[in-house]
Amino acid sequence: MTDLSQIVKAYDVRGVVPSQWDEALAELFGAAFAEVTGATAIVIGHDMRPSSPGLSGAFARGAAARGVDVTEIGLCSTDELYFASGALGLPGAMFTASHNPAQYNGIKMCRAGAAPVGQDTGLADIRALVERWSDEGAPQPAAERGTVTQRDVLGEYAAHLRGLVDLSGIRPLKVVVDAGNGMGGHTVPTVFEGLPLELDAMYFELDGSFPNHEANPLDPKNIVDLQARVREVGADLGLAFDGDADRCFVVDENGDPVSPSAITALVAARELAKHPGGTVIHNCITSWSVPEVVKENGGSPVRTRVGHSFIKEEMAKTGAIFGGEHSAHYYFRDFWNADTGMLAAMHVLAALGGQERPLSQLVAQYDRYAASGEINSTVDDQAGRLAAIKAAYEGREGVAIDELDGLTVTAGDWWFNVRASNTEPLLRLNVEARDTGTADRVRDEALAIIHG
Repeated sequence: MTDLSQIVKAYDVRGVVPSQWDEALAELFGAAFAEVTGATAIVIGHDMRPSSPGLSGAFARGAAARGVDVTEIGLCSTDELYFASGALGLPGAMFTASHNPAQYNGIKMCRAGAAPVGQDTGLADIRALVERWSDEGAPQPAAERGTVTQRDVLGEYAAHLRGLVDLSGIRPLKVVVDAGNGMGGHTVPTVFEGLPLELDAMYFELDGSFPNHEANPLDPKNIVDLQARVREVGADLGLAFDGDADRCFVVDENGDPVSPSAITALVAARELAKHPGGTVIHNCITSWSVPEVVKENGGSPVRTRVGHSFIKEEMAKTGAIFGGEHSAHYYFRDFWNADTGMLAAMHVLAALGGQERPLSQLVAQYDRYAASGEINSTVDDQAGRLAAIKAAYEGREGVAIDELDGLTVTAGDWWFNVRASNTEPLLRLNVEARDTGTADRVRDEALAIIHG
């Protein structure tokens, strides 16, 4: 029996092409997506990877064979696909493997209005159908085949974003953007066109072989070029997008990275100014500064597990105006609760350009604590190591433990979280404290237990 467990993940489909999946499977995924969503029409987009046009075209054929009308928006960022899903009111499929190496590809799927499709919201059913049809043969086509039409929504996407954040009155800014040869090179020129920005474009050529560096700005080695360029040209800030441009990372005028938690706090303050008393979602590894800033600005912070499906679910449940993760995913109620790095970047530009201080001074108020960053350790027994950490801290005076997501241990002047990776034999440690010395001490103590 066909087993898709290697490529169907918690939130999406992802694997090596063609060894793990190919156009024949993509066609079955298109048919299964049509079946599970019950849609009469869908929208499909793809990134710049060499395998993306073929895979997305096969998916379109599979859906059209089930009688579904398909709108292909072609090359786009993932948040542009979410825009199309929201604006057109259609379920959507985006062909991308985000920041993964060139040989990978994948599908991020959503229902109409950019509502996520994950394991519990349709992905498991889609997988089951594809597995069955792989073994038994695809179902008979519908009596009337659906249509496949092309539509360019880039201009509409840019106009929507610019309607949410007014950049027309900001002071002129010099901004370096590293697109990493990913989809930021496609969207940034249109979104930024005509704004008071001097754009210094790095690696804007769409190239799914990623010739300059991996399109994963979460790894410090992949923003070295951006940092050097910001310093070299005296820019006001630098922006780095991942491969499908749904995440955005920021460096200040000195080339120093700005914590995604600080960006979350900055955007939260701006959104709360527009929507007083609103709810803001943050996951359990964002900085203490995020709920503090939310409360200081009259909002209600809500803490969730790590992962976009949990954030989006909580946003829908609470009517939250904004949500942020320390991985640089930023979610907006004004954007169908979906994540868009571009909109977060525009908030940073508006905040910086609306006053005279440099970015390092502007974000200092949002970056209040010392943090370790995420430290990954390879372990044989994830559950056993987590149990050892719990035993070591349980019962200590002034220490609280919760298990919302992995294990979070909190004291008066520090906290840390340890979570197991879903896909690798890793434990992920994040530490934060009121000063660097304490953060280092807590980090070393936790790592000693993790390494046994």
